[in-house]
Amino acid sequence: MTTSRYRVADMDCAAEEQLVRLALADVDGIEAVEVRLEAREVLVAHATDRRELDRAMQGLGLGAVHLTDGAEQVDQRTGGAERPALVFALAVNALFFVGEVTFGLLSRSMGVVADGLDMGADAAVYLLSVVAVGATTARKKRYARASGYAQLGLAGVGLVEVVRRFVVPGDAPDPAAMAMVTTLALAGNVAVLVVLRRVRTGEAHIEASWIFTANDVIANLLVLAAAGAVALLSSAVPDLVAGAIIFGVVLNGARRILTLSR
Repeated sequence: MTTSRYRVADMDCAAEEQLVRLALADVDGIEAVEVRLEAREVLVAHATDRRELDRAMQGLGLGAVHLTDGAEQVDQRTGGAERPALVFALAVNALFFVGEVTFGLLSRSMGVVADGLDMGADAAVYLLSVVAVGATTARKKRYARASGYAQLGLAGVGLVEVVRRFVVPGDAPDPAAMAMVTTLALAGNVAVLVVLRRVRTGEAHIEASWIFTANDVIANLLVLAAAGAVALLSSAVPDLVAGAIIFGVVLNGARRILTLSR
C-alpha cells in the first residue's frame, strides 16, 4: 500500500472537496482518502498504478500536482463533513438561493440573481454530501449530473439575459435593495463558515477557515461593490458586469460537475 500526496491549489471550499472525493471514487485500488482542506492537500492510500490517480486528480481542473509517495497514515475522517453542519450549510445556501433570486428579479439586479444562483450551486453540492452518505458511486453521479445540468441551464439563461440588457438598456437596479439582500447573504456565509469551522479538527488556523468560503464571500463583496457603483453612476452596467462574472463562475462549476459525473 502506497500513500500519494497531492497539492490541489484551487481546492478552497467544501464543494470542491466533494468533487475530489467523487473523482477518486472511480479509481480501483484506493484504500483511503484524506482531504486536508486548510492545507489544500489530498492523501490517497492505494494499491494501484499512480498514473490512474494522476489522471483523476488532474482531470478535476483544480491545479492538482503530485508531491510525494510514501507510507504515511491516512485519516479517513471527513472533519467538516459531519451531517449536522452540512445540513445547516445546505439550509442557509438554499434559503439565500431563493431569497436572492427573488429579490434580484424584483430589484432588476442581475448581480443579485447571479449571487443567489452561486449559493444555489453550493446548496446542490451540500445536498449531494448529505443524501449520498453510503450511496453507490452510480447514485452519486446521477445526482451530480442532474445538479450540473440545472446549474448549467440557469447560468446560461442568466448570461443571455445579461447580454440582452447590455444590448437593450433598461432602468438601473435598486442599489439599496442590492446592498440589503447581499449583506444578509454575506452574514449567512459567515454563519456557515463559523459552523463548519467548529466541526473541523481544530488544527486549522483562522485564515484557513476564511479560505473555506472565500469564493462565496468574494461574490458577495463583488455585488456590494456593484451596488455602490450603480448608486454613484445611476447605471446598470456595474450590476451587469458583476452578474456576468458570477454566472461565469457558476458555469465553470457546472462544467466540473458534469465532467466528473460522466
